[in-house]
Amino acid sequence: MTRNHPQPSRRTLLGGAVAALAVAAGTGTAQAAPGTRWPTEFPLPDGWLPEGITIGSRPYAYMGSRANGAIYRTDLRTGKGGVLHEGAAGLASIGLKLDRDGLLYVAGGASGTAKIVDSRTGELLTTCQLTRDAAPFINDVVLHEDRAWFTDSRAAVLHGVPRGRRGEVRALPLTGEWVQAPAGTNSANGLVPTPDGRGLIVVNAGQLYTVDLRTGRAAKVTLKGATDVAGGDGLVRLGRTLYVVQNRLNKITVWDLDRKATTATLTRTITDPRFDVPTTAARYGDRLYLVNARFTSPQTPETTFNAVAVSL
Repeated sequence: MTRNHPQPSRRTLLGGAVAALAVAAGTGTAQAAPGTRWPTEFPLPDGWLPEGITIGSRPYAYMGSRANGAIYRTDLRTGKGGVLHEGAAGLASIGLKLDRDGLLYVAGGASGTAKIVDSRTGELLTTCQLTRDAAPFINDVVLHEDRAWFTDSRAAVLHGVPRGRRGEVRALPLTGEWVQAPAGTNSANGLVPTPDGRGLIVVNAGQLYTVDLRTGRAAKVTLKGATDVAGGDGLVRLGRTLYVVQNRLNKITVWDLDRKATTATLTRTITDPRFDVPTTAARYGDRLYLVNARFTSPQTPETTFNAVAVSL
């Protein structure tokens, strides 16, 4: 693990303050219901190129930029925001997750890195070189037990970064029923813990897989009600309900998981005329907030971008 700054030690100090917020629904923190006057749409800077969004126990959304790796923070109560973490040429912030201690874990895309950013100050605390492959794409991240797990869309491997303490990055090769997409195309994307907490659910090339974190063995989830989750990108799980953002199809499919996540049954589909290739989602209260990546529109410094909220 390559570190640019000393690792912070705020987890112990802040852990007690947030422990009372923990819940068993699968999101990790309790959240108040958004007020009826809270906006359901808010802007991002022109040319932002968003793809990831995360929300913690407080009403603030954090959204990364594919253009330069910056991070934008928006107050969900007002829809107003600003740049929290400044980017730089050649960097990207793809998927990101906010930990209970205020640390943001951010996937670095083609750089093959993950970074850890202080969500209060925007300071870059740590950069981890996850892979030396020639053409990686570190895509999304989930926080589970003692690690932040990252997908690499161009390799059959998950990368586990220790949360809030020193330690070595763990590379977990994916085996079993895993089917890697052809070179140059994306495989693994969004991921969430399984309902029993023993592994992860990963979306890969239109299918869902469970992954055993001890062995890396992947098993394909049987889908009922649809043959695939084409364009599957971000995942959100609440208990045994799984929300799959299907980006270019402009929809969210909602699935009921069995106890071990061996089967997923389609229960409904969420669509909205404001969807414009949504990529990832984050829950706050009774809403899902999504960023519109607009992949089918020009990706220029003048292109407008936004985030939208839909009811669960």
